[in-house]
Amino acid sequence: MTQSFPDNLPHSHTHSHHGHIHSEESQKKIINRLSRIEGHVRGIKNMITEGRDCPEVLIQVAAIRGALDRVARLILDEHLSECITRAAKDGSIDQEIDALKSALDRFLPS
Repeated sequence: MTQSFPDNLPHSHTHSHHGHIHSEESQKKIINRLSRIEGHVRGIKNMITEGRDCPEVLIQVAAIRGALDRVARLILDEHLSECITRAAKDGSIDQEIDALKSALDRFLPS
C-alpha cells in the first residue's frame, strides 16, 4: 500500500530510513480504526445535510476527535516500541528522536 499525502501537510518523517516496517496486526488495527473514523465523518456530513441540531453535531465531532487521539496513541506506542528500539540498535537514535520531537511539536497543542 502506497501512502500519499497532500502537498500542504507536513510529512517529513514519511521518508524515514527504516521504511516503517510494523506488525501486520498493528497496521490492521490502525487501518480499521481509521476506517471507522472515516465512516463517522461521513455520518457527520449527513447530519449537516439533514439540518441536525448543532449540539448533536458537536458531540459527534468530539467523538471523532477522541477516536483520532486514540489512533495517535496507537501510532505513538508502536513508534516507541518498534522504531525507537530499532533506531537504538542501528545507531540512529538521535535522528529518530529528533524526528519524533518534530512530529510531536506539530501534533500537540502549544
